[in-house]
Amino acid sequence: MSNSSPAGSNVQYSEKLWPSASTWIWPIIISITAGIALAPISSILGWVAGAVVLLSLIAVFLLRTPTIEVTDELVTVGRASIERKYIGEVVGYRGDEAFKQRGQKLHGLAYMLLRGWIDGVVRMEVTDERDTTPYWLTSTRRPEELAAALSGVMYEFTDEGKAEAAKLEQSEDAAGE
Repeated sequence: MSNSSPAGSNVQYSEKLWPSASTWIWPIIISITAGIALAPISSILGWVAGAVVLLSLIAVFLLRTPTIEVTDELVTVGRASIERKYIGEVVGYRGDEAFKQRGQKLHGLAYMLLRGWIDGVVRMEVTDERDTTPYWLTSTRRPEELAAALSGVMYEFTDEGKAEAAKLEQSEDAAGE
């Protein structure tokens, strides 16, 4: 498995899963704590330690940010790659259904790249008989675009999604009467 896309491949979709704004509060809190812990020894040491910890954590956050990339031949999610010929049904989710995919409906053998600060997810079925992974589930800020790049659909356009929407509409009509 390769970390980079093959030379000459046409990139159809690319996304970096950057940390949310609220996530950045943790490096600040940790660096302040490190500075305060060493300040009784020396205030200069406290300031230096806080700055070093802050810069180190920022570097880790930036370097460890995963990428989703779809090319003509390959799908790369984080550090894992799979040939496109082994990707079956692709469905994008948002809202409550995305929450269910990350919890109630999650298969224990699925490959996951999930970020709590990102609502949307895309589920990619793995059709390779040699692979025991039933599907990949990845967070994405743009599930419509990722699903479209893999010739998939959003959940609300699937038969299951339409049936659930009709059932919900019937229950709302019954409650309104």
